[in-house]
Amino acid sequence: MARRLRTFWARITEGIAIQQLWTHFQSEARSSYRLYSKEVQWERRQDETRGQRQRRIISGLFWAMVSKLSPARRVLFVAALILLVFPGFEFAFRGARVQMPNLAFFGALAFLVLLALELADRVTMKRDLEIAKEIQTWLMPAAAPKVPGFEIAFATRAANTVAGDYYDAFLRSVSEGPPPPPQLLLVIADVAGKSVPAAMLMATLQASLRTLAATCTTVLDLIERLNHYCCEQNVGRQRFTTAFLAELDPVSRRLTYVNAGHNWPVLRRAWGQLERLETGGVPLGIIPSAQYTCGEVALASGDVLLVFTDGLVEAENDREEEYGEARMWAALNSNASGTASQIVDAVMASADQFVGSAPQHDDITCLVLRATSAY
Repeated sequence: MARRLRTFWARITEGIAIQQLWTHFQSEARSSYRLYSKEVQWERRQDETRGQRQRRIISGLFWAMVSKLSPARRVLFVAALILLVFPGFEFAFRGARVQMPNLAFFGALAFLVLLALELADRVTMKRDLEIAKEIQTWLMPAAAPKVPGFEIAFATRAANTVAGDYYDAFLRSVSEGPPPPPQLLLVIADVAGKSVPAAMLMATLQASLRTLAATCTTVLDLIERLNHYCCEQNVGRQRFTTAFLAELDPVSRRLTYVNAGHNWPVLRRAWGQLERLETGGVPLGIIPSAQYTCGEVALASGDVLLVFTDGLVEAENDREEEYGEARMWAALNSNASGTASQIVDAVMASADQFVGSAPQHDDITCLVLRATSAY
C-alpha cells in the first residue's frame, strides 16, 4: 500500500519537492489574481461603507471569474456552487414535513465535470500553441552566422508559449558589380502586446524584413520601407513595433544602425565606457511618412554591443521591483571579457536571480555582438 501511495505521489508531483510545488502554486495564484483583479474597481466610492466595498469587490472578483466561462458552463458552475453551499434541510408545508437530501456530492461531481471540460479546452489550445511555438522557432536563427573578427550570441524567453519578440542575424549582399564581403544585418524587434496576436505580427515582420533585405541597398531605405509595410498591416493603428536594425561591415568594422523607438542598446568599449545607440526615429507602424536617421559607430577589439527588449529591464520580482538597467550594466561589466555567449548567459542569469519565483510578464530577448581580433 505504501509503495502504491509513493508511486501515486511521484506521478502527481513529477518528483518536484514540496517547497518548489508551493512556490509554483504561489506564482500561479498571483498571476491569476492579477488577471481577475484588473476587472475590479478597487477605489472606495464616495459614501460607501467598508462592508459595502468588501461585498462589491467580492462580487466583482466572482463575476470576473465567471465571465471567463461559456454561458452553459456558467450555469453548471452556479448549479454546482448551490449544491455545495446549501446542504440538506427540512421544512414543513401544510402540516407535512419535507426533507431535502444533502446534494453536496452532486455539486462536487458537477465541479469535476466542469474541470474536465476546461482541461480539455486547455489541452487543445496548448497543443495548438506548441505547434505555433515550433513554427516560430523555425523563423528564428538556430545559430549565429560566422563573421571573422566578431562573435554573436542571442537568447530569448517567451512570457507565454509564443512571443512577440523577434531577433535575427544574417549576412546579405545587394551591391552591384564585384561582390564585396557580405554585410551582417542585426535586428531585434518587439511587437506591442504578447502571446498569439503579437506572435502573428512578428511572423509577418520577419517575412517582410527578409524580403526587403534582398533589395534595399541601405539600412535607412530598409527601415523606411519596413515602416510603410507595418503601417499598412496596422489597421486602426492599434499595434506598433519597436525595432533596432543595424548593419555591420566586417572589413571597416563600422556599424550603421537605426533605432525605431526601441530600448537604447548599450555599447561597452573595451576600456569600460558605456555608449547608448539612440539615433533613429519613431516605432514602426505608426506614421507611414516617418523620417528616420542613421547612426554610425566604429567597433574595436574588445567592444561589446548589447541589444535587448524591455522585458529584460522591466522584469519584476515578488516585491514588484524592476530589474532595471543598472543591474544589467553590472552584469555586462562583470563579464565583458568573456565570449558573446557567456555575456548573454550572465545577463539572463542575473535577471533570473533577481526575479526569483515571480511570474514573467513580458517576453525577454537580448543579443550580443562582441568584436574580437581584426578582420
